Amino acid sequence: MSSLQRLPWHPADLAPSARQRQLVALALSSGRPVALWRLPGATHARLCLSLRVEAAYVGLPPALEATAPAGFAFFPFQDSDHNPPLFLPADLFFDLARPDEIQVSATAAARLPALRQQFMALPAKAPLPWHVSPQPAPATASQPEYEALVQTGVAAIASGQVQKVVSSRAVRRELPAGFDVLAAFEELQARYPNAFVSVVSAPGVGTWLGATPEVLAEVGADGVFRTMALAGTQPLLPGHQPSEAIWRQKEIEEQALVARYIVNCFKQLRLREYQETGPRTVAAGEVLHLRTDFAVDLRKVPFATLGTDMLRLLHPTSAVGGMPRQAALDFIARHEGYDRAYYSGFLGPVNLPDAGVARLYVNLRCLQLRPTEAILYAGTGLTVDSDPAREWQETELKLRTVGAILK
Repeated sequence: MSSLQRLPWHPADLAPSARQRQLVALALSSGRPVALWRLPGATHARLCLSLRVEAAYVGLPPALEATAPAGFAFFPFQDSDHNPPLFLPADLFFDLARPDEIQVSATAAARLPALRQQFMALPAKAPLPWHVSPQPAPATASQPEYEALVQTGVAAIASGQVQKVVSSRAVRRELPAGFDVLAAFEELQARYPNAFVSVVSAPGVGTWLGATPEVLAEVGADGVFRTMALAGTQPLLPGHQPSEAIWRQKEIEEQALVARYIVNCFKQLRLREYQETGPRTVAAGEVLHLRTDFAVDLRKVPFATLGTDMLRLLHPTSAVGGMPRQAALDFIARHEGYDRAYYSGFLGPVNLPDAGVARLYVNLRCLQLRPTEAILYAGTGLTVDSDPAREWQETELKLRTVGAILK
């Protein structure tokens, strides 16, 4: 597993929130990449700080195995010169449940005394000058423009160009006075205890904040590979339980297509020994989705690189792109009208304590921070039965998840 070594950091005389702020400030004030996250169901956040900025832009390790380096992955929807894939080496790793210790790479160990001094010199309420993407803010679509995109997608499905396509849009919202990225992170943790909540900030990439419900790929310490098909959306009605939801044929079909896509990926690898559970209704904040879980016990199958192979086949999944994959991606490139950047990419820890070999999540329900505004993103899966007005309303519903922190 992780090659990091445990060392004492500093006496635990700071409140966890104050320590978290100073650690993030330590990274941002020196222009270094940083990732801060809270795993679903966890009570404390973790933090990864990279000392070597140039080493972050190298993509994932060649295999998601226990021998891979420790770090944090942050990948775009599609690789490009503007949106490089990131793997932030965990030169410094903090579990905020253990505030008096640090885990460091061999590279960082020799620099620890100097880093402690920098940490102690920071003011108690250190400013957080988050990284801003050098790329221009994406174009945004009005309701008539988005509904026209949906109509174009439905026509492409009806004519057989694609079987399914996922359309999306970006929205610009002014940051409230006194906006604080760590306060927003804390609020997302409180609102969505079962989501993967994160802040990632890196030079050239910008700063992204989100609370995603969707696992892309996990390889646990128990040797089990997991993924999920998550699709279909409806509001969670007040006073109702997820099990009471009634789904339209459109959502059932949409979710079945995503599940079928995962099964086809297994078939490409000639893998038959997998467990499929679902679909079932799950809540993600104020919305409901249909979810099917898949698991493979890697100790019982001859697929040592299954995690890496499935990641290559899955991303971008049909839940964020469509089917067939290349035809759907071509449609998005021609018609969507903006650069998704890291929205609907993936992110998560690799070979870090309490995360197994890898825990990677689809970057949904997220926003990108600019100097005075936030760019929010949301999408909907289209089938031949999609109604443009309903799809617009679905994006509005999804935008509330992360948008709630901007009020």
